[in-house]
Amino acid sequence: MDTAAATAGGDAPGRIPGAGHGTVPRPRTAEPATPATPGAPPARPGRLRHTAGRLRTRTAPLRAPHLDPYWTAGLFFVAFALLSVYRYRTMSISSWDLGIFEQAVRGYAHFQAPIVDLKGPGTNILGDHFSPVLIVLAPFYRVFPSPVTLLTAQAALFALSVLPVTRAAARHLGRVPGLALGLAYGMSWGLQKAVDFDFHEIAFALPLIAFALEAVLRGRWTAAVCWAAPLVLVKEDLGVTAATIGALALIRTRRASPLAIGLVAFGITATAVTLGLLIPGFNGSGSYDYWTKFGAEGGGATIPLDDALRTTLWVLLPTTGLLALRSPLLLVALPTLGWRFLSHEPHYWGTDWHYNAVLMPVVFLALIDALPRIRVSARPWLRSYAHHLPAAVLAAALALTANLPLSRLTEAATYRTPPNVTADEKLLARIPDGATVESDIRPLSRLTHRTQVFWIGDTGGLSPEYVAVQLRGDRTPRQMLAETAGRHPRSTYVVLGDTTDVLVLHRTSAK
Repeated sequence: MDTAAATAGGDAPGRIPGAGHGTVPRPRTAEPATPATPGAPPARPGRLRHTAGRLRTRTAPLRAPHLDPYWTAGLFFVAFALLSVYRYRTMSISSWDLGIFEQAVRGYAHFQAPIVDLKGPGTNILGDHFSPVLIVLAPFYRVFPSPVTLLTAQAALFALSVLPVTRAAARHLGRVPGLALGLAYGMSWGLQKAVDFDFHEIAFALPLIAFALEAVLRGRWTAAVCWAAPLVLVKEDLGVTAATIGALALIRTRRASPLAIGLVAFGITATAVTLGLLIPGFNGSGSYDYWTKFGAEGGGATIPLDDALRTTLWVLLPTTGLLALRSPLLLVALPTLGWRFLSHEPHYWGTDWHYNAVLMPVVFLALIDALPRIRVSARPWLRSYAHHLPAAVLAAALALTANLPLSRLTEAATYRTPPNVTADEKLLARIPDGATVESDIRPLSRLTHRTQVFWIGDTGGLSPEYVAVQLRGDRTPRQMLAETAGRHPRSTYVVLGDTTDVLVLHRTSAK
């Protein structure tokens, strides 16, 4: 049974399986290989696709949507830092503000009062503008005593404000519109002008306002209060902005929240105490110097209405297409605009300098708040406008950037140090550390971190050891030496050296 039976129902050894059960398929034969053409490159598409696929797989976690705000903020930190540092390297400093704030931070870094001799010998900066938040930079400056430390910190603070704006936009509008608005915010003209204007304390205000308003949009009232309250330490007028954020929380919750009421009271009280007691107490004259910039008291009329409206349109139109007007978050801009309407200072209503930077996070987050409601409007044209606006705002930001500071990052000249700058630095390096120096704008950035610098013509009767001034086309070194002798008649100065841009005088005797 055994062998016969076993083979009767199966396949005998050596036979083709399936024989006797129908047609047997023809066995497959390997196709002859095509001979390689001599000199032809090896086939790569398959290998490249495989490598690209592996790369996409490995980087997938880095491309997760929740990381978009962080990548966007990182991108702008690099851009802002490059722009600021290379402006410093080429000595393209446009004002004395960088020197003023460096002297203040330098004082904090050495556990001393924030004395700013550039504003007058022995002037405490807390009697000029109340910005104790600058003490945060002191540890970094102690390790890296350079103006570049302040410029890098400012770039980081501005870039940090990009994070909550992009995150809020993505949460309310989706990933692509969120990225569009985040990029548009980073390229907004208000931020770019502020980055290009040396250093200013309002750099701290931008992330505080942005995070506070993001918390308002999420209904996280404790977080909103915690982000808004430190604004009183940034500048004396921002306490009213903090109070307005508290009022905004009351409007949105429609209930008397103790936290919101406390923030309103705290902001208004802090501003009153700062303007009425703290600044006059630190100020040698016992007053607040900037009251003279308001109304006719300062000897001038308020700013023309058409100038004010034109700048307000610049704040709202290219950044939000005017739709920010449909959000109550725009109330947070009212204190800043209100101070300006009361003032006759033309710089407040210009589009240069840093004055419009604090408005940028407000208008963008107001737009983010308004768009979801407008997207479901009963008016078809308004719905379409809202859906296309993020792309339009980004396009406007890109178009304006062609004539704004970030465009310089595409120019090779930005990254070169001109020969005249090298010569200026070598000359200024001949001034010893710790010396007293009278200076104007151009030499300041190479002196304030290692010498005691006074503004030219405001030394309080002191005859400084050195005088460093920028040479201008209408004045020769001989004329500037004579002017120095006129300011300090009891001292004798000689020319230590000069370049095409800078003249340095050295005091040889004093009576």
